[in-house]
Amino acid sequence: MTLRRTIISELLTLAPQGQEVSVKGWVRTRRGNKHVQFVALNDGSTINNIQIVFDAALFPDDTLKAVTTGSSLHVTGTLVESQGKGQSVEIQAKTLEVYGTADPEKYPLQKKGHTLEFLREIAHLRPRTNTFGAVLRVRSALAQAIHRFFGERGFYYLNTPLITASDCEGAGAMFQVTTLDLNNLPKDEEGRVDYAQDFFGKPTALTVSGQLEGELGATALGQIYTFGPTFRAENSNTPRHLSEFWMIEPEMAFYDISDNMDLAEDFIKYCIRYAIENCRDDIEFLAKMYDNDLIERLEGILNNDFVRLTYTEGIKILEESGKKFEFPVHWGTDLQSEHERYLVEEHFGKPVILTDYPAEIKAFYMKQNDDGKTVRAMDVLFPKIGEIIGGSEREENYDKLLARIEALDIPMKDMWWYLDTRRFGTVPHSGFGLGFERLVLFVTGMTNIRDVIPFPRTPKNAEF
Repeated sequence: MTLRRTIISELLTLAPQGQEVSVKGWVRTRRGNKHVQFVALNDGSTINNIQIVFDAALFPDDTLKAVTTGSSLHVTGTLVESQGKGQSVEIQAKTLEVYGTADPEKYPLQKKGHTLEFLREIAHLRPRTNTFGAVLRVRSALAQAIHRFFGERGFYYLNTPLITASDCEGAGAMFQVTTLDLNNLPKDEEGRVDYAQDFFGKPTALTVSGQLEGELGATALGQIYTFGPTFRAENSNTPRHLSEFWMIEPEMAFYDISDNMDLAEDFIKYCIRYAIENCRDDIEFLAKMYDNDLIERLEGILNNDFVRLTYTEGIKILEESGKKFEFPVHWGTDLQSEHERYLVEEHFGKPVILTDYPAEIKAFYMKQNDDGKTVRAMDVLFPKIGEIIGGSEREENYDKLLARIEALDIPMKDMWWYLDTRRFGTVPHSGFGLGFERLVLFVTGMTNIRDVIPFPRTPKNAEF
């Protein structure tokens, strides 16, 4: 009978009773002397390695020649109490099978320090490092937390289209989708590209948000959430921007802005708590390597109520701060990261939810306040990140929404279906969007968003 493989995260929790075990993984390091060799093996299930002890009497030098950093092994042996420091158990090897070798002269992940910039150039291999193994396990746990949170609260998971003819944000920074021959574009009588001959018969693009379609779901199912990739063709080469990223967008019928803020705060605390409870070893490793204050900051989120104040109050605090900002601030300006972080990190020392922004700097679909100047927007601001969630109560009044669409010259032919939700049984409703990578960035303590997604897509970069 073939011995069943046990993953390393499970092996490390077992009490050693001389049981026979089978383990498979990749070699992190090998060291030793002419009598005994020690191999640190990792299979991706945990930040921690298991030590394999090879007795020279059973495994002479020739049999271990292929066991180098990066090679993959199958080992069977006896689980025993470890004699060394740093681990409770180890395996006394009995059999060895080398699945794949890794030439020490060519394998780029040898036992030495590597810069994050270098690792981005070999994104196909960087998940094998301790850092990126930890980041990707935390990312996976957070994705699980998202589905659990909404599932426990009776939300329905809605899949919104990736290919769309509508620009939700109205910014125009969309990746066009076409099957037309770009070297021989068909033209109409006025000399413009004839999209009638394209696959969908009209201009289409990759989505920047699933929100508008999400609202359709909420006004039928009550409360839904989306969780999928979104695309922005912004030429932003910063540590906080990606061209392809994942968004979580809940939409809720019968929610006002206060309900929306409550949900956002509960949601983000739930996700952080879940990551701490399920990825403690990984988070402790990342804190040790990159951000000593990480765990204290995460626990600070859990232990504090978020501050809630209006945009107008926030502007007053910034104007009276006496701090010289790179971007001058006054009522009507769109807040920059430096303004958001000042409010969170220096003034309040805790997360802030800013509400009631000027209508001119927010999207067309946000509910207008009675003052005629502001809308019921809400942004959740976090330390080291700035805005992590953006949302609003949606404008449910047909006439007001139509007037706003016309004022912004949004083509009505693209919005008729959206307006139907206001014509037939309209209700107060709200929602928000969370950029998944910004959440992963915050929970892992990494400083560049390119390092929290397996294969980052940025301007002039679509490798792997």
